[in-house]
Amino acid sequence: MADNTTVCVTGASSFISSWLTMQLLHHGYSVKATINNPEDLEKVKYLLELPGAEQRLTLWKADLSIEGSFDEVINGCVGVFHVPPRIDLNVNDIENDLIKPTIDGVVNLFKSCVKAKTVKRVVYTSTAATVNIQPFRKTVYDETSWTDVEFCKNVKMTSWMYFYAKTVAEKAALEFAEKNGLDLVTVLPSVINGPFLMSTVPLTMVAALALITRNESFYYVLNPAQFVHLDDLCNAHIFLFEHPEAKGRYICSSENVTITELADFLREKYPEYEIPTKIEGIDEVKDVIKLSSKKLLDLGFEFRYSLDDMYDGVFKSCREKGLLPPLPKKD
Repeated sequence: MADNTTVCVTGASSFISSWLTMQLLHHGYSVKATINNPEDLEKVKYLLELPGAEQRLTLWKADLSIEGSFDEVINGCVGVFHVPPRIDLNVNDIENDLIKPTIDGVVNLFKSCVKAKTVKRVVYTSTAATVNIQPFRKTVYDETSWTDVEFCKNVKMTSWMYFYAKTVAEKAALEFAEKNGLDLVTVLPSVINGPFLMSTVPLTMVAALALITRNESFYYVLNPAQFVHLDDLCNAHIFLFEHPEAKGRYICSSENVTITELADFLREKYPEYEIPTKIEGIDEVKDVIKLSSKKLLDLGFEFRYSLDDMYDGVFKSCREKGLLPPLPKKD
């Protein structure tokens, strides 16, 4: 892509969007990044210090809940990278306080994309959780599979509202795009691991570190575990934006392991930490459940990072920010 091609990135202070913004700048793009409060210099300082930011990054205030709020920032952009904000699950009325605002936010943004008449493609960050939550477990999931929202509502498993909201939002995005002639690609990452720019540990990295920190509330995320490196994920976004044949949904996941295999790997890699030898409190899935990235790989994308690289990255970021989990106390 030619230098100074202008794109928009939503929610630029989030862990995915901030890394994506950095990579877009590295690739020569000019980036209009939206953020809740661009005037809060403490929170946006790290974005303004990114290489190329002084010349090609501008920060904009926009609100997904307000129709037309994105009109100005998207005007003149050839691409939009939409990374939805973190979902607040602490609601009383699921349909009106969670589902409706989530869908309305997507529709409001996409209306601005259509209105601009310059947007050639939108890349939307969904999640692999829109694929693999079903009554009967498969050994391999691909993009033809959808999470069963009725199953989620009936069983009410841990994080069921997240699975439900993300699934209906992605379906609404694809439906709006088809009806309005908007070129849309959705990216479905598994658990995101690796380095990060934020000053706090992103929730997905909290999950990735759960066996090290003994945070049992996140063991279910790793049972079994599928991972993708944050840098691979962001490069996949850019690859799919630029590739002329990209279309529809794309799973982005490079590592598939059982929770026992992950525990064994971490125990060998970090002997200073007491990684559990027996996983308590969950019904362990013994088989590897694969999220297939074949569609993405067949288009020509290549993953660069291994599971080893992912944990090297997250530990490096945690160490630099003073966020490493404490070592266990010795008797």
